[in-house]
Amino acid sequence: MSFSNGATNGAPEFIESKGDARSVPPMGMTGQGFQEAANSAITEIERYYSNLPSRPVLPSVSPGYLQQLLPSKPPVDGEEWQAIEKDMERTIMPGITHWQSPKFMAFFAASSTYPAILGEMWSAALTAPAFNWICSPAVTELETVVLDWLAQILGLPEVFLSKGEGGGVIQGSASEAIVTVMVAARERFVRRQLEREGVTDVEEIEDRSCELRGKLVALGSDQAHSSTKKASNIAGTRYRGINTVLSNAFALTGKQLRAKIEELEAKGLHPYYLTVSLGTTNTCAVDEFESIAEVAKDYPDIWIHCDAAYAGAALVLPEYQHLAKQMSFVDSFDMNMHKWLLTNFDASCLFVRKRRDLIDALSIAPAYLRNQYTESGLVTDYRDWQIPLGRRFRSLKIWFVIRTWGVKGLQEHIRHHIKLGELFAELVRSRSDIFSILTPPSFALTVLTVNAGGKQAQHNGAIKGDDPRPFEHQHVPIEPQANTSEVQEANTITKEVYTLIDQRAEFFLTASVVGEVYAIRVVSANPLAEEKYVREVFDVLVSTVEEVHAKRNRRETPQSVL
Repeated sequence: MSFSNGATNGAPEFIESKGDARSVPPMGMTGQGFQEAANSAITEIERYYSNLPSRPVLPSVSPGYLQQLLPSKPPVDGEEWQAIEKDMERTIMPGITHWQSPKFMAFFAASSTYPAILGEMWSAALTAPAFNWICSPAVTELETVVLDWLAQILGLPEVFLSKGEGGGVIQGSASEAIVTVMVAARERFVRRQLEREGVTDVEEIEDRSCELRGKLVALGSDQAHSSTKKASNIAGTRYRGINTVLSNAFALTGKQLRAKIEELEAKGLHPYYLTVSLGTTNTCAVDEFESIAEVAKDYPDIWIHCDAAYAGAALVLPEYQHLAKQMSFVDSFDMNMHKWLLTNFDASCLFVRKRRDLIDALSIAPAYLRNQYTESGLVTDYRDWQIPLGRRFRSLKIWFVIRTWGVKGLQEHIRHHIKLGELFAELVRSRSDIFSILTPPSFALTVLTVNAGGKQAQHNGAIKGDDPRPFEHQHVPIEPQANTSEVQEANTITKEVYTLIDQRAEFFLTASVVGEVYAIRVVSANPLAEEKYVREVFDVLVSTVEEVHAKRNRRETPQSVL
């Protein structure tokens, strides 16, 4: 049989033919059927975004809900598109947390925009593993171009541009980027040490390399994302956290770093990697780059990676680019366009000073991957810049986004959310009788606590420690260990307020424990964020605090004896 493009309902129309007994067209639909199905899907996607504020931001389903809605066995015969499409609303939507909702103010934003969606459509249509240049030259070359554009937009030092020894590559996530550069850091340290020791025999190199790896230590502050510790597990090395303090807004300092390095070296260990943060996950703290850079001069074998997954997007604004200029001392820098810069997941943009460091650690060239273009040295094979072999055409959506907004539009987008964050912080300050801001608001994020007994909390600037769980789990309330009765009371009240808001699911916020203080994080930074929702969530916070205080007063007030 063969298939005609004359079908009007998305189902195949059959024409008698010899040699093909398939009941479903090779592409799943005829061309006309695909056009109709695609038009319908786009209409539904547009309707979804237009009506998103009216949907509950959080799902109300229970674990295992989908198994009850779907058959236990796959269909024997194929189904028409109309039946499949109808099941999106019936089965999938009830289990979706709506990250694009203006009432989503938890974690950090995860952007989605129409130009980026169109980029994903073309990427899917042109699908290729793209592990080397010859797979599809445009896939490689567009990635090089748009990441050079992005480096310039962010104001990064020229060492990160492809015209020199560095360059950029798109990773799946900031966590994946950290694993990638940590492996490169490990191998660079070992290689340099072997060269210093003059080891050249093949077996001796292998044995000594294993000995050295067993002494290596990766570093990060206690506020660095949990992906650094996870990466050290993957890399097979030790990890040590460096305590930060509230009095310094939980930023890592050069003094703290040097003390930890000296402590480890005294034990015969070798620090080889450090994550510094431009916007930590808990509070958006920015580490003290200048003092850390001074320490780095004394320890050139330590690879320094800047994790700017969320806040790095703010570097599009000239007023933040003094931070970008300080990146000249780091070996690598990563930010996620899929968080705050209008591009669908996944689009984590990793920049390195010396691409050779990645290639030396990650390159492998079996015969089936070799070709004249790679061998010439005139092309980039991004498979050597990442952990996986294959890769998607992710640069298309970045290209579409940058061309749609332009630099000016990107700046307006970030400024809009910065202003929303400043508005929310001012609203919180206007009720200092019931709220305290834990750390200085930054990058549209405000971290607040509810005061104990109606008076502003006084947190000890020397307290240490953080929520030990990965950040992605920190919306679940836990019991922090407070160091004073006042902080303990404030923690109890703040937790109760957060729990009520979380249960009612009108807004989605994140709770965390920062320096033994239970805190609520509020960040409104997705493309649909608006002032009215920022004001609404503040009103909800105030009314919930009043409700909790009223309940506590009733519990504490003895009933009259009749």
